[in-house]
Amino acid sequence: MAAVMRRLWLRSAHGAELIEFIIVFPILMLLLAGIFDFGMLLRNYEVVTNAAREGARVAILDGYAAADVDARVNQYLQSAGLAGSHSVAVATVPITTGAGTMTARSVTLNYFYQFVTLSGIAPFFGGSFGSLPLRAVSVMRTETQIAP
Repeated sequence: MAAVMRRLWLRSAHGAELIEFIIVFPILMLLLAGIFDFGMLLRNYEVVTNAAREGARVAILDGYAAADVDARVNQYLQSAGLAGSHSVAVATVPITTGAGTMTARSVTLNYFYQFVTLSGIAPFFGGSFGSLPLRAVSVMRTETQIAP
């Protein structure tokens, strides 16, 4: 009788849901961590784009230097909570149209995004997530016109 009971117990499905949950749970958590990280990546890309635009707004004004542009970009990034490494480059670009030649200022912002959750989880799966470079360029024309 004990052998029959043991055989029935081994064939029963008690606990099968728990085993399936244990198998699926790490994959689900990895998927949720990826969704979270890429959502934060897109949010930070929007902040970097807006910071470059704010820098270009300062760059087109008369009497402002590249240090002022860098200060405005830093202020915008800090107010958004981004404190990673970044670089700002300001360039003057001539634009030729049928009405004449105008100048524009280009502000290029490079920011390195560090993954929050995937960088800690990826080594367990044999991968690595470090930082991802985000780049935004904003070009605005100045109000002054170059003589033809």
